[in-house]
Amino acid sequence: MDNLPQQSNPAASPDPPSPRRRRRVLTWAVTLLALLAQLAGGVAGWHYGVARYQQPGPLPEQRAVVVPRGSEAQVAEALRDAGVIDDPLAFRIASFVTRRDGPIRAAELAFPAHASLREVLQVLRTARPVQYRLTIAEGLTSAQIAVLLERAPALTGPTPVPEEGTLMAETYLYERGTTREALLARARAAMGQALAQAWAERADGLPLASPHEMLTLASIVERETARPEERPMVAAVFLNRLQQGMRLQSDPTVIYAVSGGQGALERPLSRADLDWPNPYNTYRVTGLPPGPIAAPGLAALRAVAHPAPVDDLYFVADGNGGHAFARTLEQHNRNVARLRALQAEPR
Repeated sequence: MDNLPQQSNPAASPDPPSPRRRRRVLTWAVTLLALLAQLAGGVAGWHYGVARYQQPGPLPEQRAVVVPRGSEAQVAEALRDAGVIDDPLAFRIASFVTRRDGPIRAAELAFPAHASLREVLQVLRTARPVQYRLTIAEGLTSAQIAVLLERAPALTGPTPVPEEGTLMAETYLYERGTTREALLARARAAMGQALAQAWAERADGLPLASPHEMLTLASIVERETARPEERPMVAAVFLNRLQQGMRLQSDPTVIYAVSGGQGALERPLSRADLDWPNPYNTYRVTGLPPGPIAAPGLAALRAVAHPAPVDDLYFVADGNGGHAFARTLEQHNRNVARLRALQAEPR
């Protein structure tokens, strides 16, 4: 057996791979490693992007920012300048990735403190623009309303002086960039609608010839009392006087004339004021003045349309912020004497 020829064992001594095969295997290995590295980097990058998208932003407190019209780059710069974001590039990438959520709008928007990129984009796409308020209080004159309009923030354009009494006294919401004329148009429309309804629903037999006369009397009622429960009583007194051909003898109409339409005096009315002949002096002129003396509210309009069912012809201040009403001059004189006695008491 020692002399038998030995046979080779292929499994024990394989042939070495060719150089070409070695290069091919090496190429596949490098490619696989590269793909694995990219996958690992992509997953890490995705997690980083999500964290960056949701992490709190730099804004220390809520702030209103005017978002300009223009490119996303311009929006990003404006937000960075306002302190809402600190990385315009990250903002633009987040905006691109979430572009299907809707367009970015140009407006004045309120961003919450420490808003994340997700919250910033949500505000830009869905939030309502910042709302401002302008309150036209009952009893203000057109001159006083013009001052309010001039001083109101975020309004634009010239400040026209509205026609007296044509604006509804209430609170109006508006956005930055609204013109003063546009806001006045809303107030005029509101008054027109309220006056038309009050006139259409008025009680029978009122001594008023037109909606303009109703508006004029409502403005006088508005200036005579600030107590809601007294407005129908005051309206009844003036309507009863008109019915009987008596002069209204309303101090606010005289004040309107003496103050040049400002509606306020820094002194009491004098005898000379009450004697001064002018169309608004209802101590000298019978009937209504030529027009309103202020902006009445809805309650004053309704009080004139539906006055209290009383026969009173007089009223005077009661010394406690209200008024004492009377049907006869004798009762009225007693009320006046009572007021003067209260005024004479030491404070």
